[in-house]
Amino acid sequence: MVVQFAASALAVLWLLLPSYIANAFATIPRGRGPPMDFGRLWPGDGRRIFGASKTWSGFLFAGVFAMPFCLLEAWLILLAPPNLKLVPVLAPTALAAVPLAAILTFGAMTGDAVGSFLKRRLGRESGARTLLLDQMPFVLVPIALGLAVDPALFVSVFAHWEAVLWLLVYTLGLHAAFNWVGFKAGLKKVPW
Repeated sequence: MVVQFAASALAVLWLLLPSYIANAFATIPRGRGPPMDFGRLWPGDGRRIFGASKTWSGFLFAGVFAMPFCLLEAWLILLAPPNLKLVPVLAPTALAAVPLAAILTFGAMTGDAVGSFLKRRLGRESGARTLLLDQMPFVLVPIALGLAVDPALFVSVFAHWEAVLWLLVYTLGLHAAFNWVGFKAGLKKVPW
């Protein structure tokens, strides 16, 4: 039981680390560049589609600059002796991990935009704290895409209840920590 709990902790963190990094990197461009919705309003409610804080520069910067972390992970695990592979092998080669890296990083940015879209539909302003919509979509979208594209890998990681617990712990904890650091560094307007 303890071994499964620890193995699940490592596997979830290993697989989702590129998504966490992408989500943190999205603030580095500091909102420069055109907004993803180009200032357009949603016809159903007259509010912005995503809001001013979701920019193409943040989306692209985060996706592109977080991908190498996934490729590094894929390469490092291939170097480990078979009896020391404590985390899942992401792909047979580092180059073969490029699609997975794109799913994890750009999927995270897409999930973040989905969360922003849902917040606008609920009448929440950009930057307003909204529990779970601020934290979960950026990991749920890459997981859903991963289940569709590479079910063997994603089911092996998320098939246990411990994985769901670790997903919540890491996502809520790391999101709070990264946002606080981003706020203190002047990259975010609010600490959440």
